[in-house]
Amino acid sequence: MLRGATCQGRGCGAPVIPLADARLVVLSGVSPARPVECALRDALGCVAARRVIAAGCVPPFANSQMDGYALRAADTAGGDVRLQVVGSVMAGLVGEMAVGAGEAVRIMTGAPLPAGADAVCMVERTSTEDAGSVVLVHGPVAPGEYVRRAGEDIEAGQVVIEEGTVLGPPHLGVLASLGEVGVLVHPRPRVGVLSTGDELTLPGRPLGPGAIRDANRPALLGEMRASGFGAEDLGIVADDEESVAEALVAAATRCDAVVTSGGVSVGDRDYVRVVLDKLTGGQMRWMQVAIKPAKPLAFGVLAGSGTPVFALPGNPVSSLVSFELFVRPALRKMAGHRQLDRPTFDGLADEDLRRVADGRLHLARVVAAFGADGRLHVRSSGGQASHQLRAMAAANALALLPDGEGVRRGDRVRVMLLDADGLAPAGKGGGA
Repeated sequence: MLRGATCQGRGCGAPVIPLADARLVVLSGVSPARPVECALRDALGCVAARRVIAAGCVPPFANSQMDGYALRAADTAGGDVRLQVVGSVMAGLVGEMAVGAGEAVRIMTGAPLPAGADAVCMVERTSTEDAGSVVLVHGPVAPGEYVRRAGEDIEAGQVVIEEGTVLGPPHLGVLASLGEVGVLVHPRPRVGVLSTGDELTLPGRPLGPGAIRDANRPALLGEMRASGFGAEDLGIVADDEESVAEALVAAATRCDAVVTSGGVSVGDRDYVRVVLDKLTGGQMRWMQVAIKPAKPLAFGVLAGSGTPVFALPGNPVSSLVSFELFVRPALRKMAGHRQLDRPTFDGLADEDLRRVADGRLHLARVVAAFGADGRLHVRSSGGQASHQLRAMAAANALALLPDGEGVRRGDRVRVMLLDADGLAPAGKGGGA
């Protein structure tokens, strides 16, 4: 579990709480969603809400693993042998054919094993005579050779999926092989994402005086989809108490959770704070967390609907770091996951990763890559200010720098891996 320190150093301002305490507030405020029956085609990435027990065997009957000849293994015990071909059997067809002493049946992969046969000789070890009516088997065949016995993969009554399993493609294949058309899962939460601020402009529109383009909402919507959650774009809401309230109330009717960015400070026009205090019946938790970036955070549950709301800071890097530390774990809990956080590893700093001692855990944006020595090497991805989004885009990990002066080149450093697919060879990649 991620942990941080209580802020006691210089530059703290208002009292702050440890990272672990802030996470406890958030994670204790959400619960796994009520299970629903989900069609297999829609269940990829969902979490199974109950164990699945096989009602039958897979395969349901003994069948051939190869194209060849079904025969009695005892007939081949002496080595090369000629057998009379008494018929053939294809996959998907069931006949009354049987194999007697000195006989064989031509068989295709997946076809049922004829009565009397106990082995299959693959076609590559045979030759034929008399227009295929006689097969020459070259060498002995062992009992059971190239035969898939009934229930060899799955026995009836066997547990094939445990509760809490994250369903991947093979799990869906297992369920389909058992004839299942659906599975009970915890549904993915649908998350509404809202940006607030009079200064925000949509991408593609000209910037007016003092305006900036809204980067947080597209980035957070992308994070939702990349993490497997449903995402709904709630747009930009002006710094107006009534507009913010209307947007949040409407979102609660169709979303399982809402994420806002901006308006969580104590400015004169931070109406998100005012509105959320009212909509949660005064139960919204406004926190200053002992981390950098992403110090301000608010979390609460809307009265009536029970919809959790995560209010994130407005600086773009801060909002994304808040997502990783608080929002993503909470949404994964709602989706039924047991593993809530990204994986963390020890790496080797390829350069100094400096910081100022301030009582907080710093989360530096870094590029992590495996070197020729097999170790994970770490270097900065660029500027570390909370508005420098490009360095966040270039990073595939966050370096967890405890209070102090940071780490020096060659020191061990703990990293949270954000993008396993982005692990480039050491010294390469990372540009955005």
